[in-house]
Amino acid sequence: MQIAIKTQTLSKKPYEFKSAADLVHNPLESCYEKLVRDYVSNMGFPCVGAKTALAKDQINICVAQSILSNESDEKILTGLYDFISHYKKDKVIFRSFIVVFDDKKPMSEEDFEMALWTRLQSLHDKDIFPWDTAVSAHPSDKTFSLSAGNKAFYIIGMHPGSSRDARRFPLPALVFNLHEQFEQLRATGQYQQMRQLIRRRDKAFSGSTNPMLEDFGNSSEAVQYSGRQVAAEEWKCPFHHKGLH
Repeated sequence: MQIAIKTQTLSKKPYEFKSAADLVHNPLESCYEKLVRDYVSNMGFPCVGAKTALAKDQINICVAQSILSNESDEKILTGLYDFISHYKKDKVIFRSFIVVFDDKKPMSEEDFEMALWTRLQSLHDKDIFPWDTAVSAHPSDKTFSLSAGNKAFYIIGMHPGSSRDARRFPLPALVFNLHEQFEQLRATGQYQQMRQLIRRRDKAFSGSTNPMLEDFGNSSEAVQYSGRQVAAEEWKCPFHHKGLH
C-alpha cells in the first residue's frame, strides 16, 4: 500500500486557536475534541499518520485536569486500556490516544518537560500491567519506550510554548502512539516512505528539520518526548521504572 497525500501548498503557520467562545458555550469534552480535530486537519500539519487516523476516526481523545495534577491519572489509564483493547481486536494501524490537559496558563519548555515526565511517572506507578518486553524499561537505553497496559508507546508532547511549530498546541497535550504500528509499517515497507514524507512536511511547516528526531534503536527516544531541543548526551531522563533500582 502506498502512502499518499494530496499535493497542496503547505501553510507554514501552526494552527492557532483564535476564539475562546467554545470553551464557554460548549461542553469541555466536545470543545477539546474539536480543538484536536482542527489542529490535525490544518493543511500544513506535517504528520500524515495523524491525518490518516483522523480520517479513519481512530483518534481517541481524553480530557484531563491539569498536567501538574494526578487527579485524572485513573481516567487516563482507563482510556489507554480501552484504546489498547480495541487495537488488539483488529490490529488496525494509524491510531492515536491523545490526552488534552485543561491548563490555560502557558509553560516554558523546561516546565512542560518536567510536567510531562512527572505525569508519565505517575501513570507508570499506577499502571497495573507489566512492562512491554519488546522495549527497554531503562530510559537511557537505545531501545527504551514508555510502556502502559503492557504496550510500548512513543509519546509526543505538545503545548503552547513549544519552539517547534508542529508541537505548538493551544493546551498541554500528550499523544500516545503504539510502537507496534511502527513495526507493522516497517514489515510492509512503508515506514521509510512515511518518515521521509513527514520530515519534508515538518521542514516546510516549521522552517527546519527537527534536530531531535532519531530512528528507534539509534538512541533513547525519551529525549524526544517533550519536544525541547537539548544536548542528548548531557540530558538525563528523570523517569525510573518502579521495579528497577
